[in-house]
Amino acid sequence: MLNDISTLVSLCKRRGFVFQGSELYGGIGACYDYGPLGVLLKNNIKSLWWHSMIQRPDIEGLDSAILMSSKVWEASGHVENFTDPLVDCRQCKTRFREDECKEPGKCPSCKSPDITDPRDFNLMFETHMGSSTDSSSQIFLRPETAQGIYINFLNVMQSTRQKLPFGIAQIGKAFRNEITARNFIFRMREFEQMEMQFFVTSDSSMEWFTYWLSERHKWYRDVFHLPVKPIDTPDDALAHYAKRATDIHFEFPFGLEEIEGVHHRGDFDLTRHGQHANKDVSVFVEELKQRVVPNVIETSCGVDRLFLAALVGFYREDELTAGEKRTYFAFPFELAPYPVTVFPLMKKEPLMDLTHQVVSALRDQGLFAQLDVSGSIGKRYRRADEIGTPLGITVDFDSLDDQMVTVRDRDTAEQIRVPIADLGPQKLRSIHQSFRK
Repeated sequence: MLNDISTLVSLCKRRGFVFQGSELYGGIGACYDYGPLGVLLKNNIKSLWWHSMIQRPDIEGLDSAILMSSKVWEASGHVENFTDPLVDCRQCKTRFREDECKEPGKCPSCKSPDITDPRDFNLMFETHMGSSTDSSSQIFLRPETAQGIYINFLNVMQSTRQKLPFGIAQIGKAFRNEITARNFIFRMREFEQMEMQFFVTSDSSMEWFTYWLSERHKWYRDVFHLPVKPIDTPDDALAHYAKRATDIHFEFPFGLEEIEGVHHRGDFDLTRHGQHANKDVSVFVEELKQRVVPNVIETSCGVDRLFLAALVGFYREDELTAGEKRTYFAFPFELAPYPVTVFPLMKKEPLMDLTHQVVSALRDQGLFAQLDVSGSIGKRYRRADEIGTPLGITVDFDSLDDQMVTVRDRDTAEQIRVPIADLGPQKLRSIHQSFRK
């Protein structure tokens, strides 16, 4: 288990997972860039989630705009209510949220009681659209992706001929002007969300809430392969519009924290947009023989938080000999940035020709294979292990005669000989699984 987040920060920069945003100019707070390996891992996370949603016949996809009418955020309540109580310490000049004071009335950094009275701080980034910069041109960078789904609910339903119950899934950027963003990429000012809003009738809503909570818990167990802990929100702590909420938590080095929320939002969102837009957002339900405003069951998770959970959850350290250890990520085959790395035993012809043929054949089959030719074979194995590559394929001089390669497993370091002609995604997945047994 990883106990220190700084270990990850260093590893992520060195191996190209995550870089500090604008580092060349000294960095910018709570903004990060995903490097060559990071973007591969991040895309794999999104792909696993997306396919689990969109492969269902009762869920449609959407990609709504980041910039929306300001009336959207008035209707949703963000303009009026999306604030945090901001407090400043006069002693050490630290700025923080009032709820971060573990000792009421004292600065969490220097413990000084000399702090300002709390004042509301709106978390939305605002900008202006058009040539003028007055209030009439004011718009906001969206603080969540869900509202884009709600205002497109009727469009999607009519264009796809869906009927209740059905859902709309979306992956997209959101922006929050956090007062204090910390813990690496766990809380950032620019982040990415994966959300699915499932529209149901009121009388079936609790049943669907239970169903989706179970489905999301199973996804983490069977697809993402990480332990999580659902925690119900007490009734007295629910948002004013919510009927029920359960947050799915993961154990990070800095504590048990939320990575996804499953929420019963009632009919609040569609009703508010209908009122503010003066539009009928109800739909006819044949079984009920009447028009209803649907209730919404929401599943919402952060891509960046799942990325960090993957780094923490799959981080491993093995003791090899006295004073020597092997550090690596035990990513599942579908999640790893590179599923396989191909090595020529030596950087010589004709080994290099055959190695390039193997890499090309794997990539032609849709498998993103990495090529590593520099250094001893042992060092190359370690490099591939460290970034989480499940399998290493070594092309040696025997390969020139028997057209077979050595496939090495990352976790067990066991090896087998496999015909080059048999190499492919399904075969390699099967080999990786066989080493687990």
